[in-house]
Amino acid sequence: MFHWLKQLDRLLRGEATRPEALGDGTIQVQAGGLAVLIVLLGALYGLSMGSFSLLKEVPPELSDPNGRYLQLLATTIKVPALFYLTLLVTFPSLYVFNALVGSRLTVPSVLRLLIASLAVNLAVLASLAPIVLFFSLSTKSHAFILLLNVAVFSVAGVLGLMFLLQTLHRLTSIEGQRLSAARKVPAHQPAASTAADEPDSLVVLAEDPTALDMPPGQTLGRHTRLVFNCWVILFALVGAQMGWVLRPFVGNPNLPFEWFRERQSNFFEAILRTVSALFAGG
Repeated sequence: MFHWLKQLDRLLRGEATRPEALGDGTIQVQAGGLAVLIVLLGALYGLSMGSFSLLKEVPPELSDPNGRYLQLLATTIKVPALFYLTLLVTFPSLYVFNALVGSRLTVPSVLRLLIASLAVNLAVLASLAPIVLFFSLSTKSHAFILLLNVAVFSVAGVLGLMFLLQTLHRLTSIEGQRLSAARKVPAHQPAASTAADEPDSLVVLAEDPTALDMPPGQTLGRHTRLVFNCWVILFALVGAQMGWVLRPFVGNPNLPFEWFRERQSNFFEAILRTVSALFAGG
């Protein structure tokens, strides 16, 4: 366990994604250990998220002594499931998009990178769990706690996808440098070159870049950036809708406990309704 946590710490500090650490064209992490950490961190956040159901007054007609604890259990299970199901749905598209830009990353390499990205995402999510727990136990507003969790998931998701995008950029740039060296083509361009003229790999190694920053001098061709950015948007949309499919995560005190709600509407329409309910005093 300590070894897995140490690997996660290296990811967060950017040590595992520095250009010299990616020299062999893949991210060197123990995917199996990180996969276990993802489950544990997701369960930790699920406990804080589902705690809203524990101290809420339930109408007498809906009184269910086990409903509150079942909701807590359900949320603890659903949070890790949300990320793994999103990974399952979006993994083929990332591999194909990655191949379209000429990357030679193998299926195991892409999967390892995605698991590392999810580990960063869940680490951020778990770090915010005490804040969510505090508000879950100190407010009666179901609409507020829903929007708070959406905000927390959004922050963690943005940071996780930034990590994924920058690491993909670095890997693609390093591969381009290898090809340039093999063809005896310089891996640098004059400073006056434009983004449209830049090759898909322009590498000038920098000292100790963070996990979310591109080292100065490294750039990618605009088409490569466009493909990767499109996939990031796709991942975010799938993740949001997957959360809607797996609802409820928080549990409405005015409704009986259910493992899954009936299919209706979509995530984005539900957010608009929740915002309206919040300002209406719901």
